[in-house]
Formats: sequence, structure tokens, C-alpha cells
Amino acid sequence: MADGITKSMSIGEVVQKHPETIPVFMQHGLHCLGCAIASFESIEQGAQAHGIDADALVKGLNDAVAGTKGK
Repeated sequence: MADGITKSMSIGEVVQKHPETIPVFMQHGLHCLGCAIASFESIEQGAQAHGIDADALVKGLNDAVAGTKGK
């Protein structure tokens, strides 16, 4: 999955390119999508700061994006 979401991507970049991922961030407990830090903080940094499993979050984000393709 060359164009998939990775832990090193910024939260803001992912939300901007893939708004369908917003519920996934919320379900995993990352509710600060609109804060200034989210625009440059990586998914991994945000997950660590909030005690979230970054690998599970990234899997959920990629699943959300894959589920919307072709609709």
C-alpha cells in the first residue's frame, strides 16, 4: 500500500486528504483534530501523547480510506 496512511504522516494532513478518517480518530480517543498541534504533529506523536496504540489507529485509518474507495 504505497499511498497508505503511515504513523509518520501529520494528523492534519490525513484529516485534510481523508475526512472519512475523522470518526476513526475519535473512536481511538484522539479528539483534538482541530487544535493547532494536530496540523503538524504526526499520528505516532499524537497517539503516544494520548496513550493510544498507534499501529491499531493506523490500521483503522487505512481501513476507513479503503472502505470509501469506489463509492
